[in-house]
Amino acid sequence: MAGHSQFKNIMHRKGRVDAKRAKIFTKLGREIQVAAKAGGGDPSANPRLRNAIIAARAENMPNDRIKKSIDAGTGAGNTENYEEIRYEGYAVGGVAVIVEALTDNKNRTAPYVRSCFSKYGGNLGETGSVGFMFDHLGVITYGAAVAAADAVFEAALEAGAENVDSTDEHHEITTLPEGFIAARDALEEKFGPAEKAELTWRPNVMSMVDAATAHSILKMVEALEDSDDVQNVITNFEVSEEDLQKLANEQS
Repeated sequence: MAGHSQFKNIMHRKGRVDAKRAKIFTKLGREIQVAAKAGGGDPSANPRLRNAIIAARAENMPNDRIKKSIDAGTGAGNTENYEEIRYEGYAVGGVAVIVEALTDNKNRTAPYVRSCFSKYGGNLGETGSVGFMFDHLGVITYGAAVAAADAVFEAALEAGAENVDSTDEHHEITTLPEGFIAARDALEEKFGPAEKAELTWRPNVMSMVDAATAHSILKMVEALEDSDDVQNVITNFEVSEEDLQKLANEQS
């Protein structure tokens, strides 16, 4: 099992759900604001904004907060200027890490990211130092019940997608970044709103670690995600099912 997405349920236990949700809303609001500032406040004419709003609604972000974020992005009096920055480096065990940030003060963000890497035995590198170990992809997810696998595959192919992976639970369609918006819109026209649609990084080289190493990496990921400036953290580690159970037991 890859990356740290498999551990989300583990890390969200112990009463931290509300605190996590507040941070998620802050990060989503920042993305909406940046998208609106870059391309205007009309989601029908601004694909990035539309995608940000879809992501926000998937997390049950209140409509008034979405509107407030759009207004902040388009308001003439707004002086906030967020910059998109990608940090790359290695966690303990040689695990590759990508950190995506939206910040209005990189002199605050960079030292924080660097300190998280150092505290947990990692090293922050130059941009591009680990990027070759990941593919940048659009990922569109539907529940299995939306249509048969053959129908989803055919529709995805017509929409310009690169691949479809269908299981008993989901259909996952992947696209190149430049074809993501068009494919998502075509699929949503046919099947309705996707469960999830995002641009993300997927590891193409995996790094197997033991439970102790995974625990340290997860603590680093959690520390990074605790910053409002950090939007996404992606890793390329995996653990055995036995070690995954150990991690689950530690958090239960």
